[in-house]
Amino acid sequence: MALDPDVFRQLLDTVERFVREKLRPNEALVSQNDQVPAEIIAQMRELGLFGMAIPEAYGGLELTLSEEVQVSFLLGGTSPAFRSMIGTNNGIGSQGIIIDGTEEQKSRYLPEMASGERVGSFCLTEPEAGSDAGSLRSSARRDGDDFVINGTKRFITNAPVAGLFTVFARTDPDSKTAAGISAFLVDADRPGITLGRTDKKMGQQGAHTCDVIFDNVRVPKTAILGGPDYEGKGFVTAMKVLDRGRLTIAGVCVGVAERLIADSLAYAMERHQFGKPIAEFQLVQAMLADMKAESFAARCMVEETARRRDAGHGIATEAACAKMFASEMVGRVADKAVQIHGGAGYVADAGIERFYRDVRLFRIYEGTTQIQQLVIARNMIRDARRAGAAA
Repeated sequence: MALDPDVFRQLLDTVERFVREKLRPNEALVSQNDQVPAEIIAQMRELGLFGMAIPEAYGGLELTLSEEVQVSFLLGGTSPAFRSMIGTNNGIGSQGIIIDGTEEQKSRYLPEMASGERVGSFCLTEPEAGSDAGSLRSSARRDGDDFVINGTKRFITNAPVAGLFTVFARTDPDSKTAAGISAFLVDADRPGITLGRTDKKMGQQGAHTCDVIFDNVRVPKTAILGGPDYEGKGFVTAMKVLDRGRLTIAGVCVGVAERLIADSLAYAMERHQFGKPIAEFQLVQAMLADMKAESFAARCMVEETARRRDAGHGIATEAACAKMFASEMVGRVADKAVQIHGGAGYVADAGIERFYRDVRLFRIYEGTTQIQQLVIARNMIRDARRAGAAA
């Protein structure tokens, strides 16, 4: 449900001011301490940022995807750690419940997620299952009316602060495919759940990941996402969730790119060499032009795909295209930003090297570039065969 245009404009103005006045001044502090300050998290809650994509009936803002990506563009203008804090509640942590959850599950979890009282995490990746999610080994063994979950999940975003895990485990031990996987909603305080040490990462300090270990964690059959009738349908739910998540990540990539372009342009206009600003040198202009053109193309892809989704069209191919292009694009933009800044871009003071490290992750999580390529190509082949059969 789209917001009133004036109300939405006020929201965008508020977010833009929040990014400019509160988040950007704390970027270096977050990187240094590997922690988003508690007062900033509280302000995010007050602004409703944890519930942007959650239905209004459960306390959220219920933004359309077109509206949400506009917010993503703004949040991309600062350290990705800030957006990561609210990202799972708006994306993979809540969307499964919104799409396939029972009314009881929605009523129990979504209001607390919308307010930010409860953080959701998406437990799919394992030590031996990443891009090949269908090969996961975590098991959920039926025991009467309960299931007993065992397994280790790896690189789980926001796990150290999570209050709810969406856990994917194999309920059909005889199945070797995704058809035997179910999704469970598991409260983080369930006996048998332990967390590994927080991962030390190449970038995105302040955005925390760690292992989540399930050791004979007992849950009722009603914990299956969608209810008992959804046993074995967990992978289908996961695929529904990823389309929206991939597009919002693409939106964040655009926002980061636009931030880097603005910083690089300002530096090039101020930095003098050979008696004039380096912005007047054509080879520097070429880099700036390439950065602008690529970020503009990615923005158009994201906006058009969001409009298609809001109009009721499937966007699996388009979302994969946008995520692939935007995540690769922001890597190229970050590289050129370092080059334009020269030595100043390589040292930590300007923050450019931090973004250079931060954006590398976008090409990996929620589907690597190579997985996006497979999704796109397979969908193209499928559509071509369908068209041929219908001719």
